[in-house]
Amino acid sequence: MKSIILYLHVHQPYRIRHYTIFDSGINHNYFDSDWDSRESNEKILAKVAEKSYVPTNEHLLKLLHKYPQFRVNLSMSGVLLEQLEKWAPDVLETFQKLTATGRVEIVAETYHHSLAFFYSRKEFETQVVMHRDIVKRLFNQEPRVFRNTELAYNNDVAVWAQQNGYKAVIAEGWDPLLGWRSPNYAYKPVSAPDIKLLLKNYRLSDDIAFRFGDNSWSEWPLTADKFSHWLSEDNDATNFNLFMDYETFGEHQWQESGIFQFLEELPKQWLKSEEHNFLSLSEAADQLDAVGEIDVPNTVTWADTERDLSAWLGNSMQRQAIESLYELEDRLHELNDWSLIEDWRKLQTSDHFYYMCVKWFGDGDIHAYFSPYETPYDAYINFMNVFHDLRSRMMEKGANI
Repeated sequence: MKSIILYLHVHQPYRIRHYTIFDSGINHNYFDSDWDSRESNEKILAKVAEKSYVPTNEHLLKLLHKYPQFRVNLSMSGVLLEQLEKWAPDVLETFQKLTATGRVEIVAETYHHSLAFFYSRKEFETQVVMHRDIVKRLFNQEPRVFRNTELAYNNDVAVWAQQNGYKAVIAEGWDPLLGWRSPNYAYKPVSAPDIKLLLKNYRLSDDIAFRFGDNSWSEWPLTADKFSHWLSEDNDATNFNLFMDYETFGEHQWQESGIFQFLEELPKQWLKSEEHNFLSLSEAADQLDAVGEIDVPNTVTWADTERDLSAWLGNSMQRQAIESLYELEDRLHELNDWSLIEDWRKLQTSDHFYYMCVKWFGDGDIHAYFSPYETPYDAYINFMNVFHDLRSRMMEKGANI
């Protein structure tokens, strides 16, 4: 039996508004205002929902009703769910209709889409619990598979996941990590033999997520029939882990590219064979035998050519910003001021540091595409203006900084 494991990641940060040094000490609203030519977080959410979330959910719901074997796995950051509740409850309801089928599994992660695992284990665990609670409240699910922010994975992540009762962890199937091995099997982490490690097939995933609409690509146009044939040709594979952003459908690959037709046709073409099916991540953890162990002493992510943390921590601006932020933790909790803690957590979202990346060529183009800033230096200055105001508020409350 060969299985497709389809995993889609849904996330929107609270983008920081234009915040100058002249706002500091006067205006403590960091996230929710229109500024310059940029759009408010509410407007961005509405735009992405219209182009991607709503039509994709309509297609997925139709497929779930049509094909009993069809499965989808979602990770939805807490900050995304919070925005949907506040500004787009009708869109949230379309996600709830998917999970109500019983064949859409939600994956555990940090509520604020943060890199807290690498800076504060206490804060990391708090955010995982916060995420578990909102998923349980909105979808009546308790996640059983874990994904760290940006698929950031190493042996320590696996140990933590095993200790906390998860069935599996998902990560990037990067070539230097796998060596001669294939991502099309289940593995065990060398440090946590009681759970499964499911690795993204980045080539097949990127064929859909990045190359689908590129008419200069040698395989364009990509049809569901052609794609299913590629998967069928791997005679020994047990599972194809197709992991990508939700916005692949309708936002990164526009409707005009034919991406929704591809999505609708994929189950039809794949399920023509009785030897093919779809699995949820938990089903994969239960049903697939691990073919070996994977040792990951250094952190691997799903971003950029290096597949490490350099997309967020690769330059001095990024490191100073994030290290300064986490240095506030102990004093912040001593104040027990929820408004301060919530602003601090929203600033932890990894996107803010991603916008500060100064890489060039292909990686730089991708960073620029996702960034609301003219330059990475603008992102840094804007962030640090907010940081200094947050720090001043803490001092006014009596923090000894």
